[in-house]
Amino acid sequence: MVTYHEQGTQWVNGAPVAAGEGVNKEEGRQGTIAYQILNAHNNDKADGLFHVSFDALVSHDITYVGIIQTARASGLKEFPIPYAMTNCHNSLCAVGGTINEDDHVFGLSAAKKYGGIYVPANQSVIHSYAREELAACGNMILGSDSHTRYGALGTMGVGEGGPELVKQLLKNTWDITPPQVVLCYVTGEPKKGIGPHDVAIALVKETFGKGLVKNKVLEFAGPGLKHLPYDFRSGIDVMTTETTCLSSIWETDEEIEKYYKTYNRPEAYKKLEPAEGAYYDAIINIELDKMEAMIALPFHPSNAYTIHEFLENADEILKGVEEEAKVKFPKAHLDLRSKVSDKGVYANQGVIAGCSGGIYDNIVEAADILKGGSTGNGYFSLSVYPTSVPTSLELTRQGKTEALLEAGAIIKPSFCGPCFGAGDVPANNGLSLRHTTRNFPNREGSKPGEGQISAVALMDARSIAATAKNGGYITAATDIDYETEHLDYHFDDEVYKNRCYYGFGKADPSVELVLGPNITDWPKMYELSENLMVELAAVIHDPVTTTDELIPSGETSSYRSNPLRLAEFALSRRVPEYVGRSKAIAAEEAERREGKKPEKLTKALAAVGDADELLKNTQFGSCVFANKPGDGSAREQAASCQKVLGGFANICYEYATKRYRSNCINWGILPFTLDEGTEFPYEDGEFVFVPGIRKAIEEGQEEIMAKVVKKDGSVDDLKLNVKGLTADEKQIILDGCLMNYYAAQNK
Repeated sequence: MVTYHEQGTQWVNGAPVAAGEGVNKEEGRQGTIAYQILNAHNNDKADGLFHVSFDALVSHDITYVGIIQTARASGLKEFPIPYAMTNCHNSLCAVGGTINEDDHVFGLSAAKKYGGIYVPANQSVIHSYAREELAACGNMILGSDSHTRYGALGTMGVGEGGPELVKQLLKNTWDITPPQVVLCYVTGEPKKGIGPHDVAIALVKETFGKGLVKNKVLEFAGPGLKHLPYDFRSGIDVMTTETTCLSSIWETDEEIEKYYKTYNRPEAYKKLEPAEGAYYDAIINIELDKMEAMIALPFHPSNAYTIHEFLENADEILKGVEEEAKVKFPKAHLDLRSKVSDKGVYANQGVIAGCSGGIYDNIVEAADILKGGSTGNGYFSLSVYPTSVPTSLELTRQGKTEALLEAGAIIKPSFCGPCFGAGDVPANNGLSLRHTTRNFPNREGSKPGEGQISAVALMDARSIAATAKNGGYITAATDIDYETEHLDYHFDDEVYKNRCYYGFGKADPSVELVLGPNITDWPKMYELSENLMVELAAVIHDPVTTTDELIPSGETSSYRSNPLRLAEFALSRRVPEYVGRSKAIAAEEAERREGKKPEKLTKALAAVGDADELLKNTQFGSCVFANKPGDGSAREQAASCQKVLGGFANICYEYATKRYRSNCINWGILPFTLDEGTEFPYEDGEFVFVPGIRKAIEEGQEEIMAKVVKKDGSVDDLKLNVKGLTADEKQIILDGCLMNYYAAQNK
């Protein structure tokens, strides 16, 4: 179905061939679609990096408040490029509270003041709006959401933490090392019942575990594209985030030209294709005709099987999931094997939603599968969230909403909640089947720390509909007989014109920002001192630590505009003691700044030198160790919450994503790494002293010798790496964070 091959490949006569021995890789990459676009957006500084200026920005209501507050503190006057703020994550406004709606009002006031685009709650999910209104062939869009992917429409989308959007708002650049490019060569035609999630899950399964495409660009081309409607392509494309690639781009053709005509923007289309001789660092063969219906089991989209394979071995496979849950959540008891019977494997819920699931073609085919059938009157339920109001309107006009409602499905407004654990929360030990982007722990809304747990498996909308029609017993859509036809989509933008605020180019400085009581400024942050002492406040040896574990999604969302309140949730589901430990460390640093001699810090410094002297020029903060942190969401709060609590460093073997490492740097957190094979036998409560850290960063040293002060008072040597910092990143760390960096420039 999907196979990765680590071999240099060239594009010759419209097809891939093995690259010869003497090929110039750097020169050949210039012919890829990815490099054609990157070069067109590069502000060349002759330092070997890409310095990219984007064409548009997008954020949702979990991230835009913090971005604007940071940019405002850094001297923002008006938005220099179109910036769309959607309200699709914090759309649920709690009974008796105003927090979420206060954020929405702030967003509209910011759009008026700085000249932005404001999309009210339930009008569209972030990536649907960007596809409909902002994408254009050859353009680039930066979003503060990890699933910022519009490659199928000829637009390179990049998901980053909020500080990278702040840089663009202040007319600075996104700086990256030239990436490798991997060709995704698509052949064949999918059989009926196969949808985009089946292809995407197979792609993630093949690439994620071994980090095969981490921080690389995936470029899709090949004869199979002609068999994929644009919605199908977008459904695959948005899931490339789960491979940990940097971005994605697709060859464009008549189908994409049709897309832009449908959306009343024919001028946004142009033909994109690899140049003759374009060089790719590897190739992934995607054979559509061999695709099978897929299921991704908890707790990652890469934990995938064909549905047939899963059903044949369900008890054994689910036992493995339960055993993993025991390790992760000792206070909860996940029981999934009880769902296995002679009839099959029973699920409690189906959800089709968000930027990957709620698109038009998916819902049309789900409605066709369910037509004349029933979701039943048992424990199984089905919810469908069209991705935007225009999509919902067209489904209604075509009679598809009627078919779904008649079958027992519930139609809900445009909302990203089911992707991150808000909305459609199943009962304890429930198994939810979702065509959404992720199935990380807690993304179904459970609270295992309180003994309540359920689980999410990812499936395509077609197989979810087949399962619904089969009374909740998991069924591959390829195993049922149904009739469907592709219906052309008709985009009606009047609903946007009637409700959205289009303010780009119309900034009004006289408008006052509307600041609810939960919207607060960032606390004061200090520049990096001569030396650094950090105490390990969390030591995590899991293979990968997600951003959901670093700062939970779901119920914490309402506090994303309040740095201090949000920080109370940092690592709460993984290391509950972390917040208390970090606060105690920060209290000692506050004492040190007042000229006092905090007991714990003084004792640790005495183990490595003259404590009295070192107290004068040694910053003290908390530190997180994890093997591989930062997989998943782009949310900057995974780093900023650590900094708000007094965190100054992460130590790891590698960062799971570029965006998390960038978030750490932008918040002044030193991104230390260890050499592969280096042991890290240390525990929380032990100290890492990094002498001369400021000078080392100033001079660009990439290897720094540190000392570990253990609980027994003994001291070990430890080599830390700080590799690949750009000149700007060095200065950001020296200044203490991105805000301080800009404040220094504006003096």
